Amino acid sequence: MTLWQIEHTFRDLKSTFETRPVFHQRDETIRGHVFCSFLALVLRKALHRKLEEAGHTFAWTEIKQDLDALQVTILGENGKRLAVRSQCRGTCGKVSQAVGVALPPTIREL
Repeated sequence: MTLWQIEHTFRDLKSTFETRPVFHQRDETIRGHVFCSFLALVLRKALHRKLEEAGHTFAWTEIKQDLDALQVTILGENGKRLAVRSQCRGTCGKVSQAVGVALPPTIREL
């Protein structure tokens, strides 16, 4: 691998995870940052593998956008509270299904 390819790969990873420069002062925080970054890459690879096994190929930006759009709002009145989930759009349902995670019901009492 050439130096240009390494730099390009690193730049691509930084934009993938929307990172910005982080300056650590201690060895423990450096190790923690490297561990979390490595864990994020492992989880992303596992997600893509599960999606491939389910017959899906989605762009990472599309997955992030659709999962970010999924929200839960807590409503309360007269001592009762409800959690209301937004509509599941795009890749969200297929991603959840591929990893075996059930989406919460649209409305549930808390």
